[in-house]
This record gives sequence, C-alpha cells and structure tokens, in this order.
Amino acid sequence: MLAIWVMVGAGIAIAYFAYDLPDVTRIGEVQRNPSVTMVSADGQTLATFGDLYGEFIPVNQLPPHVPAALVATEDRRFHSHFGIDPIGLMRAVFANLRAGRLVQGGSSITQQLAKNVFLNPERTLKRKIQEVLLSFWLERTYTKDQILTIYLNRVYFGAGAYGIDAAASRYFDKSARRLDLAEAAMLIGLLKAPSRLAPTRDLAAAQRRAEIVIANMVETGMIDEREAARARARPASLARTRQPPRNSRYFAEWVFEDVEDYAGRGWQDLIVTTTLDTRLQALAESALGKVLDEHGAAREAGQGALVAMTPDGAVRAMVGGRDWRESSFNRATQARRQPGSAFKYFVYLAGLEAGYLPTQYFTDRPFAVGDWQPKNLDGKHQGDMTLKQAFVRSVNTIAVQLSEAVGRGRVVEMARRLGVGHDMQPHPSIALGALEATPLAMTAAYAVTANGGQGVLAHGILEIRTRDGRVLFRRQGGGPGRLLDPWVAATMQDMMAGVVEGGTGRAARLGWPAAGKTGTSQDFRDAWFIGFSGELVAGVWIGNDDNSAMKNVTGGSLPAEVWKAFMQPALAGRPVRPLLAPPPPAPSVASAAENAVQSIWQKILAEFGRPGAGVPAPRPAGSRPADDLGPDPRNQP
Repeated sequence: MLAIWVMVGAGIAIAYFAYDLPDVTRIGEVQRNPSVTMVSADGQTLATFGDLYGEFIPVNQLPPHVPAALVATEDRRFHSHFGIDPIGLMRAVFANLRAGRLVQGGSSITQQLAKNVFLNPERTLKRKIQEVLLSFWLERTYTKDQILTIYLNRVYFGAGAYGIDAAASRYFDKSARRLDLAEAAMLIGLLKAPSRLAPTRDLAAAQRRAEIVIANMVETGMIDEREAARARARPASLARTRQPPRNSRYFAEWVFEDVEDYAGRGWQDLIVTTTLDTRLQALAESALGKVLDEHGAAREAGQGALVAMTPDGAVRAMVGGRDWRESSFNRATQARRQPGSAFKYFVYLAGLEAGYLPTQYFTDRPFAVGDWQPKNLDGKHQGDMTLKQAFVRSVNTIAVQLSEAVGRGRVVEMARRLGVGHDMQPHPSIALGALEATPLAMTAAYAVTANGGQGVLAHGILEIRTRDGRVLFRRQGGGPGRLLDPWVAATMQDMMAGVVEGGTGRAARLGWPAAGKTGTSQDFRDAWFIGFSGELVAGVWIGNDDNSAMKNVTGGSLPAEVWKAFMQPALAGRPVRPLLAPPPPAPSVASAAENAVQSIWQKILAEFGRPGAGVPAPRPAGSRPADDLGPDPRNQP
C-alpha cells in the first residue's frame, strides 16, 4: 500500500510539473534576433549585434577533439548516464560544501541542453525538476551523438555567436570543420562564462581557460601529453580580421543606432560596411591613451574623445573614452560640453560673411556689454590688432566685439547652419562658447571649411546588405549642399593656418600645411583642438566626466598634443595637399564691408548713448592708429 501511494504521489507530482512544460517538438526551431555585423572599410569585423548563427554541423563532421573537449570538461560520464549523473551531482555537492561556495556544477550536457533550449535560467525547484524531466525525454528520443550535435549548434559562445560554427567564424574566421585542438579548447572553455571569457573581450582570460580544458582532456585520456604540449605552445588567437581596435565599439554602437533607419525592420541577418579605417582607429586610440597616461593624472584630466573624418563627413576613427569596457558612454557623440574659444570659428565666419576682412582693425581693451565684461584668458590686453591676429591669438574681447557688431543672431544662425547649438540662446557670452556641443558635431562643422564650404553630414555607413548579398542601402554622396561662400571658407582656412603656425595651436604643427583652432572653457573644465590637414579633419576634447576643473589644461596643450600624435602618423607618406588659398576680395566687397562697419558702429553708439562706451569701433582695413609704433602687420608675409 505504501508503494502504491508513493507511486500515486509521484505521478501527481510529475503531472503537476509537466503540465506547463514547453512544446518539446520545437527543438529544431531557432527563436532569435537577427544579427547585424559591423565591418570596417578595410574588411575587419568590428562588432556583432543580435544573434549570430552559422551552419548546422553534425558532430561526426567536426574534428574529434571538439566533442572530446566538451565531454572532458562539461560531463565526463556523458556516454554512460541516462540524462542526469548521480555520481557527478554528489561530487559537485561535496565540492561546494567543502569550498563553502558554488565552485562546481553537477548538470549533465543533456540537462544543459534542456535548460538552454526549453527553459529560462531562473533557479527554482520547479525549473530544476522540469529540467530533469526534459533530460529524460531527450535521452529517450535522441542518441548521444544527436544530443551533442544539438548542443554544439545551439549553445551560446559569446560575442553574439550561437553554435560552434558561428563561434569559429566570429573568432577565427574559419569553419568549425577546420578547428585545431587549441581553438576547440578555447571555444569549449567559453561555455563556463561566454560573455566574460569571449576572446574579443579578454583574450588572455580565454587562453587561460583553454589551458584548463586541455588539462581535462589529458586527465581523461582524450589526448596525450605531447598533443597537449603542442596546443599550449601555440594557443588560439583571434584571426587578424577579427581583431578590431579595442575601443572601436564606441563607433559600432553609434552606427548601429542608424541601421534600422536605412534598412528598415525585418527578420534577416545584415552585414553593414562602415566608413571606419582600423589603422586610423588604432592610431587615434594610441594617441589619446598615451597623452592621458603620461599627463592626465598630473593635469587632473581624466577623459577624452577624438573624432576623425574626411572633409565630406565619412568618420574614419572615433574614440569615445579611454576604455569602452570601463565606460560605454560615448563622449564623442553623447557628451555635450562647452567648446570655449573653439566657438569663435562661427563668430569669425559670421563676420567674414557680413563683409569684415581679416585685415580689419579692432582694439583689445576692457569693455562691457551691459553688466557683463569679457576677459582674456591671461587677463591682459594687447591693444590694436587685425581680426586675423585676434583669431590667431584667440583674443576674447575682440571676438565679443565682432559678435556684437555682426549681431548675435547672425552668429547663432551660422552655428546652426553648420549643425551646432540648435538650442542656444543669443546671450553676449555666446561668442566665447557659452553653450554645449558634442565633439562629433563640432568636428563636422569644421569640416565645412576644410572642404571649401560644402555642407557635411557626419556618417558611418557605406553599405547595408543581407547575408545572401542583397543590397538594401548604398551611400551615393549627397549632403546639405553649399553652406559657405568659397571665399569665406578659404579665408577662414588661412586664419586657422595662422593658429597652428604661430598662434595658440603651435603645439599641433605637423611640418606641412595644417589649420585648426583651440578652445578652453571657463575654469579649464573643457579643452579642445579641432583642425584639418589634407584629406582628414580631426577634433579632440579633453576633460572630466564630472565637469570638474583640470589643472591649467588649455586647447593648445594636451588636445593639440593628441591631435598631432594622431595626425602625423595618419598622414605620413601621403602626398602633401595645400590648404585653399584665399582669393583677394573684390573692391565692391571691401567697400561694402567698410560701409557696413560704419553703419553698425553708428547703431551701437546710438544704443549705448555715448561715444567710448560699450563696443569699441572697428577701423576699416585702410586705416591705422597713429600711435602704433610697431611694424605694420599688413606688410608682413
């Protein structure tokens, strides 16, 4: 009677736990998210999003050391038990009790398959009993080789790769049919913690885990010591095409956000060819990392970003921080920081467009706009100088004078036209960069001058196609059209070249034509250098995530050093391309400029109510102060 009641109770329990078991007939189905594989312009895989699957390969078509490594590491009694391994379970229990923590699992390969295919990973008694029931069903329905086949083709190997063939392709750029012993050991070793041990994340950890798998194979007699020694001597490593620069993930995630907009929604695997150049990306990471490692602690500068693009906006390198694994926040595209004097670029563009000339004279002296009085970084004043000299020296007072003379609204319109500061307000301090912008937006705005005035749309996607080769999107030029008059762009290039040759950006000199502008925000919270040479435009930002002040870091110091450390090797060996030469302005333009100056000055005097107050009057290009005893800057080369 007791036996009968035990059987009845067991039957009721089994019925209870089996009532909501998943449909076991769907073992051949794969429910997954489509994969998106990012590939650099030079053919290297950058990242994979979604679920990547390869060919379904029977276990008897894999090298023998693949299933041998799996059995030796995950379930040594696999071929003799009936779905669960009581001996293995007891061994795991004693090992965990002895260690005082979970150090060993007792699940068989069959149990792991049941959990991975049918169940969720929650740790409850009900889920564990259902796992056992499903294991019995799998063992009754399939042979041992079939169970190994299903397991190896469905289990997760990290980096978005599901199945042994997808993992072999993802890490080693080969079919699983061609895996050697060291590679097989590494892949099987990943099963313990695929996300943490993935070689794309931590190659050294993956290699150490592979050594444990090889030792397991020797211990179980799967291989001899000589085979093990050969595998240890040549540990598996990522294929060259599978070794993206460490921080290219910043770029990959930025590009991934736009894939759906170009390719639409659909249940298909995609391959996205991007604009990124892995050589330039590696140089960018090295330049930023080296300067911050050498000077960051002493100068209290904790973070940085670098964006490099062609003059038409194709992003070739993007570094969003010192280490993506420590912080995935992309400072190149997400951090909105004050550009400081780098914003003067827009002020002077607005001035040139309004008819002002680089030879126009202004006076660097104390003055106020309402209750606000702009000050230079060093607190000193240098008297009379041309607009070009003021730009090269990054004089704050003259930038504000020009902004007030042209009109703040015109400065704001210029910045918005070039893609920066859509929410800015026309305060007097706008001329000194009292707004927020991302390094990507600022670099794209500077690229407009680099290419002679054409609009720039920063982009990272060249082509999107399905895995079977069908093209869904291919970039074919296009952009906002012309945004700057060619003379304005060429004249600004000439002024920016002066910044690098003898101004605040001297630390960025390359030895060949280059142009740029420094920027430093209040209290040294942000430091910038943005410039271009030849076919490459690059912007560098240095600062701290908590917006704390750095120790006297200006745009002409660490950012200019990073820019030079990147640009010199990036352009080394390429033909030297001159910057645009500014054509002489037509007499009518100069005359119009002088008339405009006088008209605006009269309006300013009327607004402030008395001569000598407010904004000093600019002198036309043809006039010069009588008390200036120095050399005439207009006569200098």
